[in-house]
Amino acid sequence: MPTLLEREGRETMRRRLAALRPDTPGRWGKFTAPQMLAHVIQSLGMMTGDVPVKRKRVPWWVRRGPVKHLLIHVLPFPKGLPTSPELLARASVGADVSAEEWADELRAFEQGLERIAQVAERGEWPSHPAFGPLSGREWGALQYRHLDHHFRQFGL
Repeated sequence: MPTLLEREGRETMRRRLAALRPDTPGRWGKFTAPQMLAHVIQSLGMMTGDVPVKRKRVPWWVRRGPVKHLLIHVLPFPKGLPTSPELLARASVGADVSAEEWADELRAFEQGLERIAQVAERGEWPSHPAFGPLSGREWGALQYRHLDHHFRQFGL
């Protein structure tokens, strides 16, 4: 299974990002391309512990065994799934970003991917707001799938 913990998984996401433009239209949802990019940058920060996210109230079985595994590794991400406000904090960016702002966002994404590699060396992962404690393997797969979901949202 692809993961952001492996260089190949991060390179795949870099290649897909290279095809994204600020005016790339979404196929579903409300995000513009700059808003989506800001959202996934925050999400990478959540994975590394750099963006704290409050715990969500979810049914106990979401945090346990087979259901947790299915949600993280198997089932597709539903379109329009609610997200934590902390992951939308930077998504107020408008569709009309300057070339400089767009370049800054691309660098922030790159830095987020590199930060994952650094945190992986330590092996210390934050608790996920819905799933609770996750291993690096679980975080890597979940975030890969999250990025994949949003890149597909923009046809990439």
